[in-house]
Amino acid sequence: MANIRSVKGMVGLVTGGASGLGRATVERLISQGASAVILDLPSSDGHKVAAALGDRCAFAPTDVTSESDVRSAVDLAKEKYGKVDLAVNCAGIAVAVKTYNFKKDLPHSLEDFTRVITVNIAGTFNVIRLAVGEMGRNEPDADGHRGCIINTASVAAYDGQVGQAAYSASKGGIVGMTLPIARDLAPMGIRVVTIAPGLFSTPLLAGLPEKVQSFLARQVPFPSRLGDPAEFAHLVTAIAENPMINGEVIRLDGAIRMQP
Repeated sequence: MANIRSVKGMVGLVTGGASGLGRATVERLISQGASAVILDLPSSDGHKVAAALGDRCAFAPTDVTSESDVRSAVDLAKEKYGKVDLAVNCAGIAVAVKTYNFKKDLPHSLEDFTRVITVNIAGTFNVIRLAVGEMGRNEPDADGHRGCIINTASVAAYDGQVGQAAYSASKGGIVGMTLPIARDLAPMGIRVVTIAPGLFSTPLLAGLPEKVQSFLARQVPFPSRLGDPAEFAHLVTAIAENPMINGEVIRLDGAIRMQP
């Protein structure tokens, strides 16, 4: 067990870190002795969240599709905490539109489709490619380990529902690039792992009527409830600490398989 790592003392970038799965991840990293930089939109609660979590948390206003924004966030982590060990990609958007609305004789907006692909796939890749440049400067441990990337896909990558063409395609893209990027970065001792969450109690779902939330929870075989963001965050730290998990996509979903 000598090679098992500890997140204590690590420095992590977390996109979408002002709310939902990202916020839970930031909170867990801080509670476990790590430092974290929240990358989220200027309009988010990033400043407030970082201030509440203390000196080991900072906020970098970031559009993940912007090279200059992400570079600034990486620079902030280096300047404030000295390094980057971990990057967790939780930022993402979704639309729910059928490929063609035959009642209205209207095709899916290409602009909406492209926006989801750009934020979810290109945004994730943008953070990866810039974060690993800094990780590569870290001194390797005895195992040759320098850093870890953790992405967020979705069970929609596998069980896409009606109206999820754009979202499923974007999450499938994240699944598809996990292994090749892990292979790209293996010589530098940087791991790449993706989590594919099922139904979680995020702000998006929390805004639905209680009756709808209860219906969704009953679709999960066991435990028959919505996932808690803290459970996602727990898996993030487990991945960060276990050096043999690499190039893999892990479903975190209570055994759900989404219906059409």
